[in-house]
Amino acid sequence: MASEKTDVVAESLLVKTTPRLSALGFFMALPPMLLVICFVGLPILIAFTFSLGFTTGPNRVVSIIGQEIHKKDHWWGTFGAYKDVFHDSRFPGDLRTTLLVTFMATVLVLIMALGIGIYQRMIGGRLAGVMTTLTLVPLFVPVVIASWAIHTFYAGDGFMRTLFSHFGINFPTLTSTVSAIIIGTIWTSLPFAILMVTSGLQSIPDALIETAQDAGAGFFRIIRTVLVPLAITPIVIAGTFTAIGIMGSFTIPLFLGPNQPTMLGVEIANFFGAYNRPQQSIVMAFVVFAAASGIALVYIWANVRSAKQSGRI
Repeated sequence: MASEKTDVVAESLLVKTTPRLSALGFFMALPPMLLVICFVGLPILIAFTFSLGFTTGPNRVVSIIGQEIHKKDHWWGTFGAYKDVFHDSRFPGDLRTTLLVTFMATVLVLIMALGIGIYQRMIGGRLAGVMTTLTLVPLFVPVVIASWAIHTFYAGDGFMRTLFSHFGINFPTLTSTVSAIIIGTIWTSLPFAILMVTSGLQSIPDALIETAQDAGAGFFRIIRTVLVPLAITPIVIAGTFTAIGIMGSFTIPLFLGPNQPTMLGVEIANFFGAYNRPQQSIVMAFVVFAAASGIALVYIWANVRSAKQSGRI
C-alpha cells in the first residue's frame, strides 16, 4: 500500500511539473525565435512583397531610387519584375552556370571527402592524419585571400603558366572561367565536408567491419555495403550544406569567374548596385532561395531519417 501511494504521489507531481517545464522551455526558446522572425522573416516578407509590386510602406524609398520598378496592378500585385528577369537574355546562362558549378563542385567535394574519410577509417596511419590535417587548412584562410591566391596562381602570368613555360608547355589560363570557380569552391567547401563525413565513418563500430571481413567481403564491398550506408546521413548533410553554400557564393565567382555568364550571387549584386534594378535583383534572389529550399528538403529528410534510427521519433 505504501508503495502504491508513493507511485500516485510521484505521478501527480510529474503531471503538475510537466506544464511548468513546457512553459519554461517555450519562454527560453522565444528570444531566438523572435530574433529570427524580426531580422530574417520580416525582411524576407517585405522583399517578397516588393518583388510583387508593393512599393509603399517599407518599400517606398527603394522604389523611388530604383529603375524599372513595376507597381502592382492587382490586389495581389504584379509579375512584371519576374517577367523582366525570365525574359532577360543573361538570366538563363547565369542560372545554368550556377546550377552547373553547384552540382560539379558538390559532387567532387563529396568524392574527395569520402576518399579521405574511407582511407583514414580503413587504413589510418600517419599519412592519413597528414592528409586530413592539410585538408582542414582552408578553414583558417579567409575566402577573399584564397580567391585572390587562386586568381594569381592560375592567371595568364601566374605560377602554373610560368612553371610549364620552362618546359615548353602552354598551360591554359583558368582565371575568369567556370573551372576556376569550381576549383575555388572546392577549396573552401572541402574542410567542412571532410569533418562531417569523417565523423560519420569513424562512428561505425569496428565489429561491423570485422564481421564483414570474416564473411569474406572485400575492401570495396565493405565500402559499398557497410561504410557508405551507415554514414549516409552525415554524407547527405555535408552534401546539402556544401550545395547551398556554393549556390549562394559571391566572393569566389566575383574574383575567379567570367563576367558573363556568371553565378547568380554576382548577378544579383550587379542588378542591385551597378544596374540600379533592385526589384529584379530580389526576383533573382528568390530564384536562388527556391533552389536552396529544394536542397534543404534533402537535409530535412536526412535529419528525420537519423532521428528515426536513433529512436527519437
